[in-house]
Amino acid sequence: MRPMTTIDWKDVQDAAAIIRAGGLVAIPTETVYGLAADATNDRAIASIYEAKGRPRFNPLIVHVTGAEMANRFVEMTPRARALADEFWPGPLTLVLKRRPDCPISLLASAGLETLGVRAPAHPLAQALLGAIDR
Repeated sequence: MRPMTTIDWKDVQDAAAIIRAGGLVAIPTETVYGLAADATNDRAIASIYEAKGRPRFNPLIVHVTGAEMANRFVEMTPRARALADEFWPGPLTLVLKRRPDCPISLLASAGLETLGVRAPAHPLAQALLGAIDR
């Protein structure tokens, strides 16, 4: 796949299909480029650790479209909700307790009871998250 310089809906759909199939896609956020994968897929998450040479005890950040999506995975306390309302989308990661029914791979949180969630402001990241919406 070629690098994206503008947001093209077909490119977003192609990237979403790769992620749904368990693949990895490099995407920009407002801070860095990162690897995107299906956070509910253990193999995809393991692939991120392998590709980055990252130790599996170092948790990953799960990107979400906003507080409503985050609330499906973590317990959004009133303080966390206020922070999300003020600073999301943007470069703020909230580390919160996982919901008991959280479908996110335990590998992503390195087996911890908490999960880092962030709503990136980059329009491509938001478009891709919206297209996947797991």
